[in-house]
Amino acid sequence: MGSTHSSRSFQLKDAPIDGHRPIKVRVIGAGYSGIYLGIRIPQRLRNVDLRIYEKEESVGGTWWVNRYPGCACDIPAHSYQYSFNPNPDWSAFYAPQQEIHAYLEGTAKKYGVLRFVKLSHKVESCRWDDNKKKWILTVQRTDTKETFEDDADVLVAARGYLSDPAWPNIPGLKSFEGELMHSAIWNENYDFKNKRIGIIGNGSSAIQIVPSLQKVEGTQLSCFVRSKTWIINLFGDTVMMKLGLDPTQLEFTPEQRREFAEDPERFFKFRKILETDLATLHDISIRGSAMQVGAMSYFSETMKQRLAKKPEIAKFLIPSFGIGCRRATPGPGYLEALVEDNVDFITDPIETVTPTGVTLESGRSIPLDALVCATGFKTSSAPPFPVYGRDDQSLESRYKPFSAAYLSLAVDSFPNFFMMLGPNSAIGSGSLTVILENEGDYIVKCIRKLQKEDYATMTVKPERVHDWSEYCHEYFKETVYTDTCHSWYKSEGGFGDRITGLWPGSTLHAIEALRAPRWEDYDWEVIEGNRANRLMWMGNGRSITHMPGEGENEWGGDPSWYIEPRFVDFPNPGRPEDDETLKMRPFSY
Repeated sequence: MGSTHSSRSFQLKDAPIDGHRPIKVRVIGAGYSGIYLGIRIPQRLRNVDLRIYEKEESVGGTWWVNRYPGCACDIPAHSYQYSFNPNPDWSAFYAPQQEIHAYLEGTAKKYGVLRFVKLSHKVESCRWDDNKKKWILTVQRTDTKETFEDDADVLVAARGYLSDPAWPNIPGLKSFEGELMHSAIWNENYDFKNKRIGIIGNGSSAIQIVPSLQKVEGTQLSCFVRSKTWIINLFGDTVMMKLGLDPTQLEFTPEQRREFAEDPERFFKFRKILETDLATLHDISIRGSAMQVGAMSYFSETMKQRLAKKPEIAKFLIPSFGIGCRRATPGPGYLEALVEDNVDFITDPIETVTPTGVTLESGRSIPLDALVCATGFKTSSAPPFPVYGRDDQSLESRYKPFSAAYLSLAVDSFPNFFMMLGPNSAIGSGSLTVILENEGDYIVKCIRKLQKEDYATMTVKPERVHDWSEYCHEYFKETVYTDTCHSWYKSEGGFGDRITGLWPGSTLHAIEALRAPRWEDYDWEVIEGNRANRLMWMGNGRSITHMPGEGENEWGGDPSWYIEPRFVDFPNPGRPEDDETLKMRPFSY
């Protein structure tokens, strides 16, 4: 037998095992995702130089940018919040934009996130330097137009998928001489009174804009609609009543809000019922399931009833595709607005936009004072700024013919690069924010491993990205998401055969998949100098917890932390398998 003693010599790293090396992390975006990272990174990691770049003048992401009339969350507000910072004071079941922005700004202030945020800082490009093992960022201050470079060991794109407006490709659009605006670039100073208004689209934004503008004095609306869509309340009257709510009254009374604030048990019970119902709606996404078939029948009839004044609208609008193929929305007041006398529901395609209005393919001309493009976002494309990985490969080219990222988080050839709410990270039913939190937790675990174990890079293997893409494609074949409809869930601008917007499974499925990173799915590079021994990260045999502390602290931590009750896992006497916590959430690893 040969000698087991290594002929290569090395020196111990003169640092405790838990004295993690300094590391620079840069986050792009300060919406729900960026704020979450601004809380968890300083909470769970040490020696991190953290900076969050936000191009707008406030945190809040899409809830700062979108300010169109009627802008609100189209999922229940009490589910659209951080799990650790529940808000008992939402004014409505579907909270308005101003409240959501105030909640996000308040959360950022409460947990010290603003220390790390650079507002009015727009990231213009990101390029990986494989010699330095760092990301090189070009950043512009939008207020002074000053441009500078920054670098990072880890880069996180937390910009979300509702941040890059998509304008319709209609001839003559830029020739319009009236007020032209996108739902995400709203002119709050424009007076809509007594105006002829065209609204292109019938997605989530248009569904909220129409009832708001319909009520403005003297308006005449022309709604240009080419797609069918489901307008539904997924919860139904039964669940609303179970929550103690009047199904016809979506605003909370001052008394209800006070009760939530003063009675935590009552408030938690309300949230528990809501989350349970959200989490158990998953089967509605399965084509032909009893839940899907029953919902289609029920909501088809309710839509017909609400559109009874103009039955021709119901004939066009009610889909034959399953509920969820396009994003379904509750749309309070939308159907009621469509049947009002000052609203014209137009299904003829627009041939061209003229300086004074639009001309339809039928030859009809419609004069307009204002034209609103409620045409959504570029959800299946790369970020609007260039991102270059190894060998100068651009993320834009990597996203062709469709976007794909392992577990929606990582792309091969892009070391130390993570995304929050990347491709395939939205959800058809269930809580989006809990997925967002688990994506953030996953990224924190990756940063910790890089930092603690002295790895220079981690890059997902191309085989795993391929496996993930193949898994997604196979999973969605049996779902309504692949029915024939135009949807931002799909590739190629909503017309492709790949589902790139949704997680392939339920919310609870996503949480379990993200619970513990599979390190074997990544390729690793150690930092320079550690190649002689891959266990150099173990340091000098010490732990910070028993080393001298600073100031009045005798120790760097608690030398006997392991007997503190908060850290001890107490099994049930006699039958450890009857652990209530593990029955609620099965243990895997």
